[in-house]
Amino acid sequence: MSERPTIETERLILRPFSMDDAQELQRLIGERDIASTTLRIPHPYEDGMAEEWIGTHQKAFGKGERVQFAIVHREQGFLIGGMGLGINKEYENAELGYWIGKPYWNDGYCTEAARATLQYGFEVLGLSRIHAIHMTRNPASGRVMQKIGMKHEGLLRQHIKKWGKFEDMEVYGILRSEYTGSND
Repeated sequence: MSERPTIETERLILRPFSMDDAQELQRLIGERDIASTTLRIPHPYEDGMAEEWIGTHQKAFGKGERVQFAIVHREQGFLIGGMGLGINKEYENAELGYWIGKPYWNDGYCTEAARATLQYGFEVLGLSRIHAIHMTRNPASGRVMQKIGMKHEGLLRQHIKKWGKFEDMEVYGILRSEYTGSND
């Protein structure tokens, strides 16, 4: 895997982040509400963090560890959010992670991008399983997981500590056989 993919959907383009995205990325992801319900996004999101993060993508993709997409509006080209797969090659599975800029919440963009990312994970990467987790206080994220066919697999009580407070996490997953409707 050397060239990072671009995926087109009805309303979106999922493409590699570029350094040209850094300023808008920092503005969108810098919202406290975004960082509050995600595991790995710091707050405040300081100058230089976007460029540093974008700079890690090619190497991680080349090693087969991660694919990261910028979610952009297909017609107007503005940045909406980010979505990625953290890949475990040995076990042929991946963790789906995403964030959507606050101005674009409740427009179905996350579900549309997640469906395309599942398709990429199963059909291009040949994964056997894709899973995702969300904080229980972020039920909208769980609804995205349900809409793309993931099944609820459990509750991890006080699984992480975010900003000094323990958080419960809901776990969802989907197998390739469930995605394709096959028995393989």
